[in-house]
Amino acid sequence: MLCSEILLPPHTPPSFADRQTLWNEVEKAERGRKAQLAYSFDIALQNEFSMQENIDLARQFLLEQFVSRGMVVDFSVHAPDKGDGGIANPHFHVMCPIRPLLPDGTWGNKQRREYLLDENEERIRDEAGNYVFNAVPTTDWGKPETLEHWREQWAAMCNARFAGKGLECRIDHRSYERQGVEQLPTVHEGPAIRQMEARGIRTDKGDFNRWVKTTNALIGKLKKKITALFDWLKEAHEELNKPQAPNLAQLLSEYYTNRNTGAWSRKAKIGNLKEFNEICNYLMQNNLTTPEQLQERVSALSDRIDTLKSTLSGKSDRMKELDELLRMVQFYADGKPVADKLASIKWKGRREQFMSENENVLRLYHMAERKLKPYFKGGKLPVTAWRKEHDRLEQEYKTGQTELSPIYAEVKKLLQIKYKVEQVVCARENPEQNRRKQHQIDH
Repeated sequence: MLCSEILLPPHTPPSFADRQTLWNEVEKAERGRKAQLAYSFDIALQNEFSMQENIDLARQFLLEQFVSRGMVVDFSVHAPDKGDGGIANPHFHVMCPIRPLLPDGTWGNKQRREYLLDENEERIRDEAGNYVFNAVPTTDWGKPETLEHWREQWAAMCNARFAGKGLECRIDHRSYERQGVEQLPTVHEGPAIRQMEARGIRTDKGDFNRWVKTTNALIGKLKKKITALFDWLKEAHEELNKPQAPNLAQLLSEYYTNRNTGAWSRKAKIGNLKEFNEICNYLMQNNLTTPEQLQERVSALSDRIDTLKSTLSGKSDRMKELDELLRMVQFYADGKPVADKLASIKWKGRREQFMSENENVLRLYHMAERKLKPYFKGGKLPVTAWRKEHDRLEQEYKTGQTELSPIYAEVKKLLQIKYKVEQVVCARENPEQNRRKQHQIDH
């Protein structure tokens, strides 16, 4: 731990600057044994900044975005040893009590009641005679819009610092989909996974991220080729739509006729004839006789790529969700004995000491307990089902990658056809220049 501080709004009791006092008071304010005490955030720092610059940036962000809203902030900065040539992972943890502090320094309510009214502005009762109401948060701290604002502001602060240092790198708080980036996202590996990979130990997450990078590279290549093909098709379509313009078969026939004219041997002429026959068979099998039909074929390939990308993206998102759930299961399993032991300790001093000694384990346990709560059925979690589903999705993901190969092969064939047709079009526009160029190629 490189830095650990508590940031307080002006109306906060000075005693809250002590971590133990602060969280004891937070617990005292709660009546429910399982009440949620705090918001917890983990935020990545930047390797391009010095550690002091990172700490100053984190403090500035928390003061401007959290403390200015009246929030008490307990944060710690960590920089795990990257080890074995891995990538450094500096980050800071933030915990903020959910209850707001009132001007007199006491804890306020998390929620307030908003009673439902009828057309006469009278309160509505339920069948048991109780007033019907909605529980409305007293602050906007837990709203998705607020979290989005914080993410956006953190990205803006980091990018401003990048610009100030003359660095071209930037970060973006939005997902690839919202950015319009046609890529599948990788999963977070963490320092432990990176250290294992650096030592030559293959991991599921490492393999998955390698698959994602390979798929993204292939999809990117296909997209570039299809974009280039669309550009050419547009030009070819305009050319072939001129009066008495020949169709694809005519253009290809002219191309191979010109090639045979310059062929030096009978073997070369037979090879040209065989190649022309294979292309004509492909065009006939796919009913491609006009530029319009060729463009429709390219569109179909593009749609297929988009469908595969969308399917792979969905599987990727679900696998990340399952990875996170299984990670929470591990935190829960590790922390349950510690939490049970804490519950058995009655003496306050011993209890506080035990909590201090096991602070991180208990924090992870309560976080996992909160996130796993909706999935408990009969006191159990469907861990086996989650793992089976992950394995099935992983296999389906590999199958989806395999489907991309024949699409790539067909795009390559279409580009070859494009090249040959383009040669004929260029020859018609400038016969003498093309004759010299062809002579150079043949020799």
